[in-house]
Amino acid sequence: MKKIYDRLAKIPLFVYIFIGLLLGILYGLILPTKIRYVAWLGELFMRALKMIIVPLVLTSIISGVANIGSASNLGRLGLKTLTYYILSSLAAILTGLFFVNLLKPGVNANLGLQKTVENLPAAQSLKDVILGIVPTNIFEAFVKGDMLSIIFFSMLFGYFITKIGKKYSEQLVNLFNGTFEAMMKLTQFIIKFTPFGVFGIIAKVVAENHNLGQLASSLGYYMLVVLMGLVFHAFITLPIAVRLLAKVNPFKFMRAMSEALLTAFSTSSSGATLSLTMENIKNKVGVSNKIASFTLPLGATINMDGTALYELVVAMFIAQAYGIHLSFGQQFIAVFTALLASIGAAAIPMAGLIMISVILTTLGLPLEGLGLVLAVDRILDMFRTSVNVWSDSCAAVIIARSEGEKFKIDNTNEN
Repeated sequence: MKKIYDRLAKIPLFVYIFIGLLLGILYGLILPTKIRYVAWLGELFMRALKMIIVPLVLTSIISGVANIGSASNLGRLGLKTLTYYILSSLAAILTGLFFVNLLKPGVNANLGLQKTVENLPAAQSLKDVILGIVPTNIFEAFVKGDMLSIIFFSMLFGYFITKIGKKYSEQLVNLFNGTFEAMMKLTQFIIKFTPFGVFGIIAKVVAENHNLGQLASSLGYYMLVVLMGLVFHAFITLPIAVRLLAKVNPFKFMRAMSEALLTAFSTSSSGATLSLTMENIKNKVGVSNKIASFTLPLGATINMDGTALYELVVAMFIAQAYGIHLSFGQQFIAVFTALLASIGAAAIPMAGLIMISVILTTLGLPLEGLGLVLAVDRILDMFRTSVNVWSDSCAAVIIARSEGEKFKIDNTNEN
């Protein structure tokens, strides 16, 4: 029995996650009326992941910034990180623009699936977004899970730890380093239950969308365009960037991140996947805590390559479906707005659907058009979230390499 257990323990976690995903699909298809018996597994897993998001982000950023040290180091890393996030999101948006203009999925689209979109939150103005970064009550931000406010406070707190006396700064640095390590241990414990959570989540999604064949036939062309853009960005654009800038094998790197990517696919939440992303990037890839704890929480909040591409394609699809021609200038505005909207999108399921309203309003397109894509949004959300997490991971290795770090996945096997 012990030999069997030891052999099973050596099987990579991503294999178990993949098995859980397949079993979830089968259960949802075969026993859709019995979904209540397993759906709670996914809900419990999501609650556990959400439980650790705020303390993980808080401790990781404070620890990372405090260990970075000087303002010049922080400014250099911040500039590199933001530059990458802007350029990668822009590349994703332009990829989506290319495919949607080339294939025109909205022309002659079937409008029969149009639904009414209710309770859509009002989009915030740029002024409100900027003001919202600075919390009036940081504890309220903790309760609400306001990531931009938490990140802003954590960066300031971590920086000013380095500005106080050595006696106190060492104590605080040790405190947050130790708390962060404890959070990572807790994360590793929760990760062990990932296959069960994935099984429950996927089974519920499949059971609730049992008419997948009808949806695919009606909106299949639109879905194909979105998926083509996501695949191109994930398997061509980002791997080229990783190969050229980080000097690592992109597919070996992708395999090391497979657990996080599969979890992102099943949960549709880059925020909920953050803990697993950090665990993979540190322990399997070998990126230092200093880089990982700075780039990944920030990326999970503002870097949404898949969401940015999706938002642009949806806007263009709706314009085509309603027979509205968008000029080159209007498409340029759509690209710029999609970039800003993706930064403001929350790291939660279907957040991109909310931010699309910003683009539609800017272009003067009917908000009711969202009903055209609502039927398949949850399915596409799984794919675009995986691309979001994959891009965040690429940022970590690219920036770490620019700082002279070596990885476990290097061909030389140096650490």
